[in-house]
Amino acid sequence: MMAAKLLDGEALAATLKEKLKAKVEELKSKGKTVVLNAVQVGENAASRVYIKNQKGSCEEIGLTYELKELPAETTQEELDKFIDGLNNDPNVTGIILQMPVPKQIDARTVQRRISPAKDVEGMHPMNMGNLVFGDMKVGPCTPLGAMELLKANGIDLKGKETVVVGHSEIVGKPLALMLLSSMNESATPTVCHIATQDLASHTKRADLLFVACGVPGLVKGDMIKDGAIVVDIGINRVPDLDKDGNAVLNKKGKPKKKTVGDVVFEEAVEKASMITPVPGGVGPLTVMMLLQNTVSLAEAAG
Repeated sequence: MMAAKLLDGEALAATLKEKLKAKVEELKSKGKTVVLNAVQVGENAASRVYIKNQKGSCEEIGLTYELKELPAETTQEELDKFIDGLNNDPNVTGIILQMPVPKQIDARTVQRRISPAKDVEGMHPMNMGNLVFGDMKVGPCTPLGAMELLKANGIDLKGKETVVVGHSEIVGKPLALMLLSSMNESATPTVCHIATQDLASHTKRADLLFVACGVPGLVKGDMIKDGAIVVDIGINRVPDLDKDGNAVLNKKGKPKKKTVGDVVFEEAVEKASMITPVPGGVGPLTVMMLLQNTVSLAEAAG
């Protein structure tokens, strides 16, 4: 069998970026400035990387990015009041809470506090509820990116036997709802998770397979149906090994790491008809969907 076609998220992200840039310009011509406020409580090195990426992507499309930094000792009540202030500020288009947050902060409470009209992550219960009704204006960014990738490659979902591995509230659950969003054109999804008894029995019958667990090597080639479309959403950092299984060292003599998904790519690429690479598949689209949600909220605000 020939190797699978790669579903290129980098190329699609570049195309979407240009479309969003044009929309932001149009909004500006109408006197509307699009402003995304990122709220960070305390200091976190990993969060800094995300902030840098978000800020850079916003600037590239002409969107204003403002980082609001609060002390690590900020209380839940203080953060709630701060969020209320952003909700009531007409100059703020969207709000994102940077994760992780200190232990005294309940992230779910904050996500509920953010106005659904400014919820750029699509995590407010009202926006999640709109997924059930098939009336999505904004949605969780990663599954939204996966769906955009399918759409851009002309993949028809109608009736397709689909398996989603992973049932997190930010990927698996909303993805299943997105797959059911059309009255007559929906896929036929099965959702697998940690309690699923025989994972391979499900994945082997999937015409369309999504994997989003954060477990490297979870799905192997023999668990994939010939000709299936595989969307690997997992992002994992693992040791980089040579063909003999020895650690590859960097210039400083320390073991190198590489980024892989949840699917054994080298095996899956020989079974699937289409597959997302990791990195370069769904990942680049996550930030684009954050920006798309922000622009959509700006348009909805008038």
